[in-house]
Amino acid sequence: MRASSLGLFLVAGAAIGHASQVSPVQKVVGMLQDMLAKGEKEKHEEQVSFATYKQFCESTAAEKARNIVSGKEAIEQLQAEGGKAAADVLVLTKEIAELGAEIDSNSGEKDEAVAVRSKDRADYEVVHSDYTNAEDAVERALNVLRQGPGQSFAQVSEALVQVKSFVRLADPLGRIADSEALIQLGQQPKSFEGSSGGVIDMVEKLGDKFKAERTQLETEEAKKQHSSDMIVQDLTDSIERATMQSDEKISTKKQRENDEAEAKGAHADAENTLAEDTKFSQDLATECNTKSVEFEKSQGLRAGEIVAVNKAIEIMSGSAVGGGSQHLPSLVQEDATALAQLRADQRSPLQGRVATFLNNRASRSNSRVLSLIAVKVSDDPLSKVKKMISDMVVKLMEEANEEAEHKGFCDTEMGTNKVTRDEKSQKVDSLNAQIELLSSEITKLSEESSALSAAISAIDSAMAEATAERTEESAKNKATIADSKAASEATAQALAVLREFYAQAADAGSTSTQGGSSGGVVGMLEVIQSDFVRLETETTSAEDKSARAFTQFSRDSSKDKAVKGTDQKHKVNTKQEKESELANAQKDLKGNQEELDAALVYYEKLKPSCVDAGISYEERVAQRKEEIESLQDAMKILSGEDIAL
Repeated sequence: MRASSLGLFLVAGAAIGHASQVSPVQKVVGMLQDMLAKGEKEKHEEQVSFATYKQFCESTAAEKARNIVSGKEAIEQLQAEGGKAAADVLVLTKEIAELGAEIDSNSGEKDEAVAVRSKDRADYEVVHSDYTNAEDAVERALNVLRQGPGQSFAQVSEALVQVKSFVRLADPLGRIADSEALIQLGQQPKSFEGSSGGVIDMVEKLGDKFKAERTQLETEEAKKQHSSDMIVQDLTDSIERATMQSDEKISTKKQRENDEAEAKGAHADAENTLAEDTKFSQDLATECNTKSVEFEKSQGLRAGEIVAVNKAIEIMSGSAVGGGSQHLPSLVQEDATALAQLRADQRSPLQGRVATFLNNRASRSNSRVLSLIAVKVSDDPLSKVKKMISDMVVKLMEEANEEAEHKGFCDTEMGTNKVTRDEKSQKVDSLNAQIELLSSEITKLSEESSALSAAISAIDSAMAEATAERTEESAKNKATIADSKAASEATAQALAVLREFYAQAADAGSTSTQGGSSGGVVGMLEVIQSDFVRLETETTSAEDKSARAFTQFSRDSSKDKAVKGTDQKHKVNTKQEKESELANAQKDLKGNQEELDAALVYYEKLKPSCVDAGISYEERVAQRKEEIESLQDAMKILSGEDIAL
């Protein structure tokens, strides 16, 4: 602006210095040319200013448009998230209620099963005690009977009476042979004396029956206890599993309720922000359109003015005007010496003082304007000097106002642009960091999900292998139990045959049998039978233990698999959420990067006219102020005031 002002000043100075040497037509043409230059300059400056303002409108409108689109997308997403969270809460509420009902039902069944088992156990203990007492009574009766005829009828009767109370227990329907006869023998001494051998045999049969039925009772009790334990354990596991699932769903429900509340709050904020951005965008569009209309109108007027001035210059410079201008009075004298003398006569003594004053101020402030005016003051008439100084003061003030306005525009735009660049740079850096973190988390979740999938496959393989081994082991144990039971029953039949035979031989007094070695054979058979019974019992116990261990392993595997499956599902869902966040972050990064690039481009456009080059704005203001004050002091000197040089 200093250069253009100085150029205009030189043109004006030249016009003043040589006005006495031109014709009136030439004077008019010169003035028209000055008007043309000024009009073109102002038109160009207005174009530059409006281009900057238009860039501001376009970049701001684009930013708000992106914000509005992002806001609408955010609102839709928040609506979807809130709706999904509400739906999840309803589903979870229903599932929690169903699990609660399942827990209550299983708890009732468990309590009922425990009560039934307690009652059955109590009944078993009563019956088992009766069988034990019956065996003891039989053993005592046999001890009395085996002591021989020396025992009194009273002792035998007492022993048989003890057995009598348990006969009904062992044979409530009277199916044991001679069971009633046995009872009668305890009441008829004569009958007893002739049938002691038969009585012993009948009592032994009763004892065997008591023992066999007690063994059967114990086996059935063990089976009932095992079955009850399995039922109770299954119900307990179901209760624990349902409780764990219920707790997890309650926790998830609370989280989803919080998610719903957060989504609603964020949705309200997003709607408010969208409304503000929409209003700002509409207001900006209205203001920018108004300015655009005003600019087009102003440019049209200036273009018309330039066309008119050019046309006037063309006319005034044409041959028609030139031919007539020779008849106008001349503004110059033919004798240059006389002109110089006239100028010398018109020069005031104050002009020398003003020239010296301005030269001193020009040297102090390094002002070319003051130096040039000092020269003009020395050469031009006093009246022209006053007008020239006055015009220059006005011109410098206008420049000061224009530069102040431009400085305000630059400060506003540069400040706004810097805030935008800093904000977008920070946002871009933050989004890049977020994208890097999300990518790392997604990779980690993928690895963890794969590891859980492999672990679940390993559990399935181990379960399949254990099932095959358990099936094979169970079949083998069942075959062993069946074989042992059959062998035990066969051995018992052999024992019964031998015992009956040797008993009859002994009663007959036979000495030709192997009665002497019968005890060893019978004893061996008893040991063998005992071994078969023990094998059956031990195998049954081992089978039950293996079955329980397999059941526990199955439950543990199922529970571990369920936990890992839930964890894997959670990680897959989390990964999907992170991938969605990553996509949004990448989208935000693209938008912010575009805004940052636009701000950098706008900054480069502002730099030529807004960034100080060489002398600062403050220095220009100070110099212009000193120039104006010096010119005003020069006017005071020309008016006769005493101003220190």
